[in-house]
Amino acid sequence: MTIRVILVDDHPVVRAGLRSVIDAPDHVEVIGEAGSGEEALAAVDELTPDVVLCDLRLGAGIDGIEVTKRLNARPTKPAVLILTTFDNDAEIVAALNAGAAGYLLKDINPEDISTAIEKASRGETYLPPEISSKVVAAMRNPGPKLTRRERDVVKLLATGASNAQIAQELFVTEATVKSHLVNVFTKLGVDSRSRAIRVAEDRGLV
Repeated sequence: MTIRVILVDDHPVVRAGLRSVIDAPDHVEVIGEAGSGEEALAAVDELTPDVVLCDLRLGAGIDGIEVTKRLNARPTKPAVLILTTFDNDAEIVAALNAGAAGYLLKDINPEDISTAIEKASRGETYLPPEISSKVVAAMRNPGPKLTRRERDVVKLLATGASNAQIAQELFVTEATVKSHLVNVFTKLGVDSRSRAIRVAEDRGLV
């Protein structure tokens, strides 16, 4: 039986390279591509693949974790494999919590990509040894918790509030808000407001 795959990456060159690797085995076929999370959801609706190979960060719009979460909420769902350059512990755990069947780094051997696709199509999970060790470590040591005020800041971030609006709501200065954000970013291992919101929510910190 042929395994039907959709590639999701915001870089066409990356998709072309992956297609050449994945189409090599006779039993695996790339049936579609998408350059954004929204395009990925539409492509799955149209093509009904067995496996979606999805980048973690997809530029503007929803990211790979949100794509995974939305696809896993459907009655009939493909397996989702995250393929990325980022090996941040929090993002790995967040992807798996969202329902990803595997988390792969882009320097992985082509043969291992094929193995991951085959396992995912059978309903199994595939994690390379270095990722498995990170998952175990993250489970044993969930990391620092956010303070009550830091959680307040993240909750307001999730509403789309600006630093000035957060400061007004919490009766603090904008400098204090920026200080809280620096602490939140450091604790969660993220580099943007959107990632801070996502990781905090997925880890149940807010």
